[in-house]
Amino acid sequence: MDELERARACADKMYANDKASKALGIEVHVPEPGSAIATMRVRDDMVNGFDICHGGLVFTLADSAFAFACNAYDDLTVAGSGHIEFLRPVKRDDDLRAVAREELRGERVGFYTVEVLNQDKKIVALFRGRSVSRAERLLDS
Repeated sequence: MDELERARACADKMYANDKASKALGIEVHVPEPGSAIATMRVRDDMVNGFDICHGGLVFTLADSAFAFACNAYDDLTVAGSGHIEFLRPVKRDDDLRAVAREELRGERVGFYTVEVLNQDKKIVALFRGRSVSRAERLLDS
């Protein structure tokens, strides 16, 4: 299995058990190891009292992309921290695309940046995450 096949196998295994992402309609694609793209359409039940998407759901989309990017190496990895900057409001029926990329991957810790864009390719949020390896395999041997 090459590196991309391994990354996609890890993503498939994670997604099979990811009830949260599925419930939000999040779909994930892994274009290369250390990178992931998560997409989500903003539904009526995702807007808050100001008629914009709840920030926690934008964070969740970015966090999902982050999780799939940092788990590409058959090394079970969890979030150690995450931070988001909201740049533009997200509206009902927006199609969001969270693009995660690996900035640095060490032996136990990694750093990732996720850009969340709307259908007009405008950045609506920037997410930074730190991953921590649990030193466990994700895939069966």
